[in-house]
Amino acid sequence: MAAGTDLNAYAAEIAGCTRCRLAEGRTQVVFGVGNPEAEVMFVGEAPGFHEDKQGYPFVGQAGKLLDQLLGGIGMSRADVYVANVIKCRPPGNRDPMPDEIEACESHLFRQVDLIEPKLVGTLGNFATKLLSGKPTGITRVHGQEQQVELGGRAVLLYPLYHPAAALYTPAMLSMLQEDFARIPELLGRVIEPVPEPEPLLAAEPAVQLGLF
Repeated sequence: MAAGTDLNAYAAEIAGCTRCRLAEGRTQVVFGVGNPEAEVMFVGEAPGFHEDKQGYPFVGQAGKLLDQLLGGIGMSRADVYVANVIKCRPPGNRDPMPDEIEACESHLFRQVDLIEPKLVGTLGNFATKLLSGKPTGITRVHGQEQQVELGGRAVLLYPLYHPAAALYTPAMLSMLQEDFARIPELLGRVIEPVPEPEPLLAAEPAVQLGLF
C-alpha cells in the first residue's frame, strides 16, 4: 500500500498550507478520502461547512447523493477516491477565486499522481475546466468522456454534474444518474485485460509439410 503511505505523508505535509487567503478562515485542510489505489477518482469543487468541520469531502446532502449514485452502479466510497479542487472552505461557500485555484491545484495533481486512477469523474464546472484545460462548461460536456494527460499519464476524464446542483433539480438529477450508469462500461474500456500468451504451434510432421 505504498500509495496510501505516500498519500498520508502528503496530507500531513500540506495540513498547515498557507498558500492562499483561505487558510485564514478554515477549520482544517480537507485533503481527500477513499481508496488510495482506486481506479476511479472523483473531484469536486471545494469543502462546504460540514466538510470543513469534519475534515472529509462530500459529507452533507451532496455527499449522501454521491453515495446513492455510487450504490446504483455497485460501488461505494471504499472503492473510489474523493477529493476537491480546493482543499479549504471558501467563506460563505462562495466560488473559488482563480488565484486560489492556482495556489491549490498542485495538491490535486499530486494526489492524482499518487493514486494513478484510470478514470477521473469531474463533478461540476471547476473540476472539469481545471482538469480538461478547456473553458467549456459542464452543461455542454457532461457525460462526454475525453482522454487527457495528468501527471504524465493518460487518464479518461468524465465530466459530471455536481451532486449539489442536482439535489433540487429533477431533470439534472436524472441526467446525473444516466451519466453515472455509464461508469462501469467506461472503466471496463480503459482497463485492458492482460492478453493471454498464444499457444505454441506443435511441429508439423515432415510428411505433412511435403518435404518427403
